[in-house]
Order: sequence, then structure tokens, then C-alpha cells
Amino acid sequence: MALLEDGAWRGKVWTGAWTDGSGGTYPAVEPATGEQLGEVGQATPADVEKAGARAVQAQREWAALPFEQRAAVLRRAGDLLTANAEEIKGWLARESGAIQPFGDFQVHTSAQECYEASALPSHPYGELLRSGSPRLSFARRVPAGVVGVIAPFNVPTILAIRAIAPALALGNAVILKPDPRTAISGGAVFARVFAEAGVPAGVFQVLPGGADVGEALVVDPTVRVIAFTGSTKAGRAVGALAGQHLKRAHLELGGNSALIVMGDVDVTAAASVGAWGTFAHSGQICMATSRHLVHASIAEEYTQVLADKVKDLPVGDPFRDQAALGPIIDAGQRDRVHGLVTSSVEAGATVRTGGTYEGLFYRPTVLGDVPVHAPAYQQEIFGPVAPVTPFSSVDEVAALAAGTEYGLSLGILTRDVYAGLQLAERIPAGLVHINDQTVNDEAVAPFGGVGASGTGSRHGGPQANIEAFTETQWVTLRGDLPAYPF
Repeated sequence: MALLEDGAWRGKVWTGAWTDGSGGTYPAVEPATGEQLGEVGQATPADVEKAGARAVQAQREWAALPFEQRAAVLRRAGDLLTANAEEIKGWLARESGAIQPFGDFQVHTSAQECYEASALPSHPYGELLRSGSPRLSFARRVPAGVVGVIAPFNVPTILAIRAIAPALALGNAVILKPDPRTAISGGAVFARVFAEAGVPAGVFQVLPGGADVGEALVVDPTVRVIAFTGSTKAGRAVGALAGQHLKRAHLELGGNSALIVMGDVDVTAAASVGAWGTFAHSGQICMATSRHLVHASIAEEYTQVLADKVKDLPVGDPFRDQAALGPIIDAGQRDRVHGLVTSSVEAGATVRTGGTYEGLFYRPTVLGDVPVHAPAYQQEIFGPVAPVTPFSSVDEVAALAAGTEYGLSLGILTRDVYAGLQLAERIPAGLVHINDQTVNDEAVAPFGGVGASGTGSRHGGPQANIEAFTETQWVTLRGDLPAYPF
């Protein structure tokens, strides 16, 4: 089956059928070439209101189905993602700039998210409670209702499906707002997959749109939970608005993740690990290694080896060429990345390789001797730039690594793994990888950051998913009516 080759998605939004969005259409553009891939239907806040009304009724019927049926739908969705991997990878390459191996990873992990979610409907969902009264007392988990998912452009399949799949499996309806720049690979693909898998009309809807649509989703009274992945700035706004409307918001936000390289490592091997952490998907990953904190005894060697490893990596069109790095998503993001590089050089950093671009293709860049006050050290880069900063002691590097507002991922490379684990305990982070780089993700593992990186583990693994997308309900049963004083 070809998911999208019939073109039915063009200029449409998904409500259980392809329908016109009330905002008209906008062009889907391929970053590598500037070519228009098609017209995408654009939703408006009015569409959100209608979607919410549809979702409320559809959710009740979906939640009432036998749990085996919901589980079977999720398994079929995983099978469909796998069966259509080549087509999905093509859209990921063209729309988001993902190279083929990264497209493979996205499709595989997205399918695994569905398979893992398929076990949730049969998971134990309550506990018996003791009571001081003669009654049966228990707590049970019930669906939250309608879940709004707001997903970003950079990893559009995984960062949407990890909320969609468990929310659906647990009996919720889902309204997805994909980033407008990746509304095909991060929206239309899922519309077709879940329709083919058997999700009833209204239970899953896709509304591409801008910030006004996201805001409408957060404030709509039918939507009880928001799962947002994006920038810290936008996440603060989402969290504040959700709080005003008394609904939960699960926020997975930005990062400025550190890779600590101790002086006892094999420098060549460590530089390879660090290169992957920074340059995978051109650094457009929230977990990307944004700061290389390297022991002073090996810092110069590490910086040079890292620069040598990446200076000749091919940068190009991932759909048509054998590229190691694809394009930056758009000119605004490219200019932001370049601004961080140039301002950091002005602050005292040295360019060891890169620092240039052609169109949206930014060369892999290594910055040496980066001072802690440099913008590339202080801010999330979200581009193919590796800032290297030396340190002299464990206490110093613990303070450096913990010295930003972010707390997403942490990597520590050392021969003394137990010392590495002790060091990690001093650095706030939602994810810790001893002897690996910072970009890791598995459907079975809880995922989330602390501080400015988010509100903790809200995705991955049964416990986190059940807590994220259900409500706890207390229930008591008596055999006879009790007697009261009046």
C-alpha cells in the first residue's frame, strides 16, 4: 500500500476523512532544493473547536471498546509504519532533511512506540485500597479524555507518535497539531496509518497550523491534556496557558546537553562518540551534544581529532545524494546558528573547521577554547556546531555541566564508570549515559528533562505513559445502603 501517493491529503486536514481546513492552504517546501512538494490544508482555531466536539463523542465510544481491540489497532499501526518505511523515509528526507539512516531510525522507533503502546490496554490499571468502612475501595486509571499533541519539525514522526500511540491505546482521542514545516511526514502519514489501522472517525485528527492553532488547542475546554515538544520559550507559554485553564501540560523542551570527556579515555574513540552526538541530523535534535567539556590534558588533541573527523563529511540533499548532514530546516534557523558561531568567535572561541554555509547547507563546525560566556556555550544551538571547553578538575566540570538552566541529557566518557556515575549524581539531567553520547531514545525508556528542559519523564515505558494520559479515580462499593444521622 502506498500511504500518500494518491494525493488525497493535498490541501486537506484530517478529521477522520480528508476535509478542507478553514484557513485555506500553504505550500510544503523541500529545504534542500526549495521545491514545492504540495499544498497542505491549514487549520484555524475554528477547526480546533469543531475537532474537539467531534473528539468528545468519538472518545467515549473508543474507550468503551474491549481492550483487545484497541491493542490490535496499535499493532496494525506499527505494522503499517514498517511496511511503508521507504515511502515515509522519502518524505522525512525531503521535508525535514533527514539522511537515510536517521529516517530508518525514526520509522523503526515510531513502529516500536506503537508496539509498546499496544501492551498498555491490558496493563493492570488499578489497586485495591484499605478502607475504615465496610466497603470495597479501589483506585483505577481512566482515560483523560481528549489529548492535544503539539509536535515539532526536527524529528516529526517520533516526537508525535510517542504521545499519540499511548494516548490512543489508553482510550483517549487525540488532536495532533504538527509543525507546518513537516505536516506531511509528521501529520498526513499518521492520518493515513491510523485510518488504515482501524481508528474510528473523530478519534484521531490532524490539524496543521501556526501558533494560533496551538493556542486554541491548549485553551479548548474539551482538551484535557497537552503533550508539547518544542522550544523552551514556547513551552513556557504553553505551560502558563494550560495552568490558567486548569489542565495538565507535559512539556519536553530544549537542551544544552553536555558531554564530559575525562582525561583517561581513548581520544580518537571519544571524538567519534562526540561527533555523532553533535552532528547527527545536523544537530537539530533536542538531546544533541551542545557542549563538549574535555579534560585539559587532552582538550587540544580531542579538538583536533574531532575537527579532522568531520571536516570532510558530505553535506547535501539527503533525498538524492549520499549525505552525512542534510540542510538546516529554514533560513531563519540557519542564520541563528551562524550568529551563535560568529558571536562566539568574537567572544574568544576559535574555528577549527566549518563556520560557513551555502544555502541551507551548514558545514560541520568545531569551535575550540570556547569560553563559558560565549553564546554557543550558553545557548541551545540546534545546528551542526561542536563547542569544546576545557576543564581541570571533577569539581570544576560538575559545576560547568550543571551551570545552565537546562537539564535534558548528559553523557560522560571515562574508563572509571563508577566515578562517572558519581559525577552524574551532581548534575541535574533527565537522561544520563555513561560512556555514550547524549542522543539516545528507546520506546521502552522514560524520556524527559528537568529545569528549562521540561517537566520530567512524560513519555516512554508503561508507568510514565499511564500517568501521562489517564486520570486516577477512587471508587467504593457497598452491599447495602449505610445509615446516617440525618
